[in-house]
Formats: sequence, structure tokens, C-alpha cells
Amino acid sequence: MSTPKTSYTAEDLMGISSQGKRFELVKGELIEMPPTGGRHGRVASRIDYRLRGYVEERALGEVFAAETGFRLARNPDTVRAPDVAFVSKERLPSEEQLIGFPDLVPDLVVEVVSPSDSAAQVQAKVEDWLRSVVRLVWVAYPDTRSVAVYRALDEIAVVGPGDVLEGGPVLRGFSCPVS
Repeated sequence: MSTPKTSYTAEDLMGISSQGKRFELVKGELIEMPPTGGRHGRVASRIDYRLRGYVEERALGEVFAAETGFRLARNPDTVRAPDVAFVSKERLPSEEQLIGFPDLVPDLVVEVVSPSDSAAQVQAKVEDWLRSVVRLVWVAYPDTRSVAVYRALDEIAVVGPGDVLEGGPVLRGFSCPVS
């Protein structure tokens, strides 16, 4: 009788993900990510569309779509997959280095909260991103039509439906209405 594997690597995750299920890897532990609902997908797509247009028009770097895994730590491995991510052109690795899960920390990460996400799960993701030195994290809350903007764990602002979401020093000049 075989015992289940207790610690996984990013390479293990790549093989598992190709079997049709979606996971993230946190300190060697597989975390299954169920499919999201329609509203979640719509919000993530709208944010991606606005960011992608701004970034491509100005040749600022690359916007990565949902399910792109980024390796944030090794031994034990952590691979997180935000709903949207931006990496500046100065930090973009070669195409070859993007194969698999790149050892690359985005400049901006967007997480869209789903009804199935617990506050603890969302907070854990934010903490992983910020500990990995992501410069800006946006957490979008479709239920309240608001976005929590994190520059650090102790530097948080919340913008609502009547406000404008801005890119700050990460995407200078970027803005869009939260609504």
C-alpha cells in the first residue's frame, strides 16, 4: 500500500494541473481551486481588459491572465495564480524562462473574491503576495463593488463604486472607475 505524498513541488503541480484540476501550491501543500462563477469571471475579465489596453498601448510590460502560476518560494514550493497580474518590461524574463511556473514575482496582482472564498483564504493570498515583494495588490469585492488596495500589510486603502482605482507608482497614470 502506498502512502499519499505529503509535500509537493512546482514540478509536481505542473503534472497535476495538466490532469484537468486547478490547484495552487502553498508551502508544499496542494490547495484545490474550484471553478469560479460568472460574476467573478466577468469582473476579472474587465480588470484584465483595462489593464491590458493600458499596458500594451504604452509598451509597459506584460499582463498575465487568470490561472498563470508564479513560483514565489522553493523548498517548500509555493505557486500562486492570481486572477490578473502585471510584470513591468524591465523585469520580464525571456520566453524560455516563462515555460512552466516562472520564478517571477509580479509588480501588480489582482484577486477577485468569490462567494466560496473565506476571509482567511483571501488574507493568506494577500500575505503571500506581499511577502514575495509584490508592489501592489488589488482585492476586488464584487458584492460591495469595492477594491482593497494593498501596498503593504499595514498600508491598505479601500475604494468604492464612486471612486477611481489608480495604478500608483506601479502603473503611473492608470485609472479606472471602480463601478
